[in-house]
Amino acid sequence: MQTLANFGDGGGPGPWILLFPVIWALVIGAGVVLLRRTVWRGRRGGPWRQSAVRDDSPIAVLGHRFASGEIDEDEYWRRLSVLNEEFGRKGGVA
Repeated sequence: MQTLANFGDGGGPGPWILLFPVIWALVIGAGVVLLRRTVWRGRRGGPWRQSAVRDDSPIAVLGHRFASGEIDEDEYWRRLSVLNEEFGRKGGVA
């Protein structure tokens, strides 16, 4: 701190040296924000994340049939419970 106190006589770097920690904090903060917006978002389920159920799986086909109106809600839930038991999905319906 002695050099900061004597900055007027040319004996120290001056008070602008305090900007370096601020600049580094901004650089690190920008890096964290960039990582959160790109790389880390994929872990939570971004658009590029692979689905837990494939499109050609029986559960997906059942969902498509229900969405298109081929089967009613009761039949959907009945068949889904059978498929969940058969294919061993844990934790219920995603």
